[in-house]
Amino acid sequence: MSGDDVNKRLADVLALPPGPVDLAKLPTDTTPGFDGGKRAGKRALAELAPTVSELQERLFAEGHTGGTRSLLLVLQGMDTSGKGGTLRHSVGLVDPQGVRITSFKAPTRQELRHDFLWRIRQALPEPGYLGIFDRSHYEDVLVARVHKLVPPETWMTRYDVINEFERELTGNGVTVVKCFLHLSKKEQKKRLTARLEDPTKYWKYNPGDVDERACWEDYQVAYAAALERTNTDAAPWYVVPADRKWYRNLAITKLLVERLSELDPQWPAANFDVDGELARLNRT
Repeated sequence: MSGDDVNKRLADVLALPPGPVDLAKLPTDTTPGFDGGKRAGKRALAELAPTVSELQERLFAEGHTGGTRSLLLVLQGMDTSGKGGTLRHSVGLVDPQGVRITSFKAPTRQELRHDFLWRIRQALPEPGYLGIFDRSHYEDVLVARVHKLVPPETWMTRYDVINEFERELTGNGVTVVKCFLHLSKKEQKKRLTARLEDPTKYWKYNPGDVDERACWEDYQVAYAAALERTNTDAAPWYVVPADRKWYRNLAITKLLVERLSELDPQWPAANFDVDGELARLNRT
């Protein structure tokens, strides 16, 4: 942590301030709350691994013994901003049996027969689980807006619907952590180029990414509106500079540690006679 931020939670440092949002004024290549370089950042991430792993396991254990709480990490960002990398390097630090990852693509015919939140509700984490949304309900005010998939009056009403939905989640014991992975257009081009220049990365490349890149400015407008309209006390947005992959991974992990620490899940007490069971076991 930097000297000025040593006593601050990273959540406070990365929290999007209320009011109008201008993404052009939010840096994509800085490391808020951390004054070290890449090597130090990777060390710091490794040092967080035991903590985030234990906290997540405690939450999982709590959920298996009657607990009602869970945590939902929402990852949004332009193509190549690092949603998959976050899953590998941050979420990958915890026990996978207590994690539920959902990657939302274009809605299926069945999903289109329901309201836009229907498929989201099907993927919510059960008590004790760490849920991850790789893209989310926000696609319905982003892609739907940019590509004019629905009339403006439809996507404009969705902001309030989303806010109410997230208030409902938090009221039911779901801690919602929404992270916007803020990537520069220059860095996106660099990452797409790397995929085309390395045969081992061809599988990551999607020609549609270039089509979406042509809509960059429209997406910036749509993201700014979504962030501004859905940045609530119940479910605030965190803006994570994503040009530096190592910082993105560290920041997401630190946010998880902070929010799980606030929940402070405890190891469940035994619901049986421990000494009696040890005696029985020793007789076998």
